[in-house]
Amino acid sequence: METLLPIMIGTLFATGLYFILHRHLFKVILGLILFGLATNLFLFVIGGITRGSSAIISEDQKVAAEPYADPVTQALLLTAIVIGFGIQAFAIVLIRRVYQTFKSNNLDELRKENEEHH
Repeated sequence: METLLPIMIGTLFATGLYFILHRHLFKVILGLILFGLATNLFLFVIGGITRGSSAIISEDQKVAAEPYADPVTQALLLTAIVIGFGIQAFAIVLIRRVYQTFKSNNLDELRKENEEHH
């Protein structure tokens, strides 16, 4: 498991970057989604994967007993997931509107149309 997660994270980053560099807008959005997933998984692994209790200190203790799950990393990831969904939803709506307006989702064709108008 220790070697599988870095390999999976690297594969997600590489695949996301490959899709971001494509000319079709749908593949760009797919690349952004994969890149966001890889980032979330990376942050989760960096925060430490522990199977333990919550980080709540009982009345008779002064510090939390080990092992415990880090709540800061979990809160950060939940926020990143929500922001990622918002960005993805905006990008999907933007691509749909571009396709309705120009009847194409190829960036090269959109660039040619833009040069023709100027």
